[in-house]
Amino acid sequence: MLPSPGFHHLHLNSVDPDAAIDFYVRQFASTSKTTWAGLPALSSPNDVLIVFDKVDRPPATGPQSAIWHFGWYVTDVRASRDAYLERPDVSLLPLYTTEEGASVWISTDTWPGRDGVLGLTRAQIADAKAKAVAPTRDGGFAYMRGPDEAIVEYMGDFAAERMNHVHFFHEQPAAAQRWYEIHLNAKGLPPRAGTPAGSTRDQAERLGEPTWPALEPEGLARVPSAGVIFGDVAFPSYMRQGSSPLVPSRGQLYDHVALSVGDLDAWIAKLTAEGVTFLGKPYHLGDTRAVMIEGPSREAIELVEVK
Repeated sequence: MLPSPGFHHLHLNSVDPDAAIDFYVRQFASTSKTTWAGLPALSSPNDVLIVFDKVDRPPATGPQSAIWHFGWYVTDVRASRDAYLERPDVSLLPLYTTEEGASVWISTDTWPGRDGVLGLTRAQIADAKAKAVAPTRDGGFAYMRGPDEAIVEYMGDFAAERMNHVHFFHEQPAAAQRWYEIHLNAKGLPPRAGTPAGSTRDQAERLGEPTWPALEPEGLARVPSAGVIFGDVAFPSYMRQGSSPLVPSRGQLYDHVALSVGDLDAWIAKLTAEGVTFLGKPYHLGDTRAVMIEGPSREAIELVEVK
C-alpha cells in the first residue's frame, strides 16, 4: 500500500492575493508570506500552505461546492475575539443561537452541545432552557469573514497556533470517508456521537435536524458527519444542507485542496486502476509535477509530487 499523502495546501482564488496574505498574517501571528511554485502563498508553522491564484473578478462562493471553510487553532479564542473586535479590517461572523436571530461570537457562550454533536436541536434547546443549563465559556469555535468572502474559523485554547482543518460538505459523508480511505489511503476520523448506527458502512444517510449555534439563522444539520485526516490537517464533513447537488470546486473561491505524494506515477497507476476521475493529464508545477483528480462530491484534489 502506498503511504497516505500529507496535506500540502489549500488553493484559493483571489482578486488581490498579496492583500489577502497580508490580512491573514495580521490575524494569525504564526503565519508568514511566502511563494510556492511561483505563486503567492501563506505559510502555516505546521509546514502547510494556502496558495493563491490571482483572478480578474471576485471568485464565486456559490452555489455550494464541497469545500465549506478552513480553520485555525489559536492559543486563546477569547483573546483572539477581543483583538479582532478592535480591528477595523476584521468582520466577525455571528453564531446564531435561535431562528429568531439571537447570536454569540463564540460557540461556548451558548448552551453546550450533547453527545459529541456541536449544537442542539430545537427540542434540546428548550430542554437546556428549562434546566437552566449554563454556557461553559471554555474554548469553543468562532468565525471571521476573510478576503474574497472566505469563511475562516478560529477555535480553541491550544498550545500553538496553526492551520488545522478544511471543512467539507458531502453528498454522503460516510461514503465520502470511505472514498478517501480506499483511494487515498486516508486515516478516518472517529465517527462523532449521533451518527446513525451503521452509516459508516452501508446504511443510507439522511440529513438530521438543524442545530444551533450556526452561521445561518435556520441552523446547521450536523448529523450525519464523517471525516479523514492527512498529516495534522483534518477534513471533517457534514452532509450538504439543501436539496441542490454540490457543484465542482474549480474556479470557486476554494478552488481545490492539494496533497503531497512521494511517487506521482505510482499514484496515477493506482487511481487509474480504481476508476478515479482525473481532471486532466499530469503537469509541471514549479520544480515538481502534479495531477488533479475529482473527489466524491466533485471537489478537486491535486496530488503534488514531493520527493
